[in-house]
Formats: sequence, structure tokens, C-alpha cells
Amino acid sequence: MRLQGKLSEWDDARGFGFVQPNGGGDRCFVHIRAFAARDRRPVLGDVVTYEMQRDAKGRPNATAVRFALQRGGARMGHSTSKKGGGWIPRRTIAVAFVVGLTALCVWRSWPMWLPAVYVFMSALTFLRYWNDKAAAQRDARRTPEKSLQMLALLGGWPGALWAQHSARHKNRKASFQREFWVMVVINLGALAWLLHQIPR
Repeated sequence: MRLQGKLSEWDDARGFGFVQPNGGGDRCFVHIRAFAARDRRPVLGDVVTYEMQRDAKGRPNATAVRFALQRGGARMGHSTSKKGGGWIPRRTIAVAFVVGLTALCVWRSWPMWLPAVYVFMSALTFLRYWNDKAAAQRDARRTPEKSLQMLALLGGWPGALWAQHSARHKNRKASFQREFWVMVVINLGALAWLLHQIPR
């Protein structure tokens, strides 16, 4: 029989916590590997459904855990957002920026190493995002969020946008997204200043 409850405790760094069943009863230990879907990380307060099993010491454990609600409160399977997370056209922005910068460099005779740097950093960032998601699914060592943000700041943000869409990774964590877009704005500001220094 499946039960429903809420994550009353969650240690994301260690990948485990406790589920408090609706209506009271014994809380259950839950590990990240017990989640059936790994498209996002659990957070404190998530509503989940699960099956309860007892370990060798008779302690209740949650297994076959599924998210019952999205973080906005909507039921799973009834999302109004597009696949890839949110309404932001991430891949379109990434491609439009790289293509647009390349075209401007050709038209204005700006150094072609500028778009090349963005392409290289984007490819590197894309790979780091995918590696981090794979590590999260294996419960292995993760890439620090500060490293991902630094790659975005150094020009890898188009690749980050592409990875956020295709891997559905880090695209729904509000605190990460706020910092990410700050990195994008700072990078674009630095690019604008650099282009202004190029003799016409």
C-alpha cells in the first residue's frame, strides 16, 4: 500500500532525510536512491508517495518514492511549463547569442576569438552540467554550484542554458537561477566593455 507524506527533514549534501506520513504515524527514513525519478533533487517540505519497509532492526524506511506535487503545488503530470523547465527559451537564447556574436564579429571585423571562447567555454560547461547530473543520480561526488556559476561567468552560460534545458538540471532551483542570471549579466557587461575598447 502506498502512503503519502512530507519530507520533514532533508540533508541534501548527504542525500537522506525523513518522511512524516499524512495523518500521523511513524516517520520513515528516506535515501536519495529510493526516489524513482531523479529529474530533480528533493527539498524540505516536498510531498511524496512511498511504500514502507522495515530494515533488519525494524526501523521504517521509505522505498519507491515519487513526488506527489511539484514545487509550485501542482500535481505531477499536470505541469503548465514546457519540457526543460520554465517558460524561458533557453536553447534559443544560447544559439541566438553565439550566432549573433559571430555575425557581429564578421561584420565589424572584431576578433573571432571572442565567439570561439564562448563556444569552448559553453562546451566545457555543458559537460560539467551533465557530469553533475550523472553524479546526483549515482549519489556520487557532485560538482560544486560555485564551480558551475564560475564557468557561466567566464563565458560558458550559453552552454549552461542548453544543459539546463536538455538535462533538466539546475533549471528549477530558484536560488541557483537567481545567481546564474547575475553571472550572465556580469559577463555580458564585461563583453560590452571589451567590445567598446576595440578600435573602430
